Amino acid sequence: MLRRNIRQRKEYLYRKSLEGKERTLYEKKRKIKEALEEGKPIPTELRNEEAALRREIDLEDEHTAVPRSTIDDEYANATVRDPKILITTSRDPSAPLTQFAKELKLVFPNATCINRGGQVNSEIIETCRVHDFTDVIFVHEHRGVPDTMIINHLPFGPTAYFGLLNVVTRHDIKDKKAVGTMPTVEPHLILNNFTTKIGERTANILKHLFPVPKPDTKRIITFANESDYISFRHHIYEKRGGPKSIELKEIGPRFEMRLYMIKLGTLDQDEAQTEWVIRPYMNTARKRKFLGD
Repeated sequence: MLRRNIRQRKEYLYRKSLEGKERTLYEKKRKIKEALEEGKPIPTELRNEEAALRREIDLEDEHTAVPRSTIDDEYANATVRDPKILITTSRDPSAPLTQFAKELKLVFPNATCINRGGQVNSEIIETCRVHDFTDVIFVHEHRGVPDTMIINHLPFGPTAYFGLLNVVTRHDIKDKKAVGTMPTVEPHLILNNFTTKIGERTANILKHLFPVPKPDTKRIITFANESDYISFRHHIYEKRGGPKSIELKEIGPRFEMRLYMIKLGTLDQDEAQTEWVIRPYMNTARKRKFLGD
């Protein structure tokens, strides 16, 4: 099992190393095709390679022209089986963090919540690989307040690091008594304002934590991006007095998320490449948005 995992990881890293070269070659071919279709001169920097690239273009079809990325490999099995998620905390969690982890277990279908104990990250990740978990979610705290969520996709990544703000648990929401028990059906997802490349990447990571819902599901989970802060809301709806009259009830929990890093690997891989990270100087560019408009 260990040798197989090492071999698969090496193959994955090799495919990832080729991605940059394939993308560069694809961009060159695209520029030549656009120039030929529009009747414009071939770009100066590509004139020495024009003949070889045009031969390759003639041999390609629309399905092989676009290079396959490592992102395609990461979620290749997403439509084959439902996600299976493990949720755990930092060591020696406080009562609020333990309660928050238990509520997250109810948010994500097919999720399991365990006590961290003395296990290190590499042991948790390897155990989840063996038992066919698709994702591991770690939640951390600062002085009893949940402040970090790490979403680790298996078997090879990516890993997204989010800061948590304004966490309100289900028990602190006033209307939760009117709802009763938490529904466990697959929810409909609303992903709002993830329009940039990093935004689409973030939405892709979040949406694959949930299975495909049934059409008549009355449970709704919202990830709404506003100025790079992602608001998480959890509702159920009921029809009142007619088909166009709908009543929403918030059932919690409620919190905001701030993406600060995405790594092309798992949490136990120190050598994993950083795909995107927020830098200190980015905080001064207040008008610039990284996830959406």
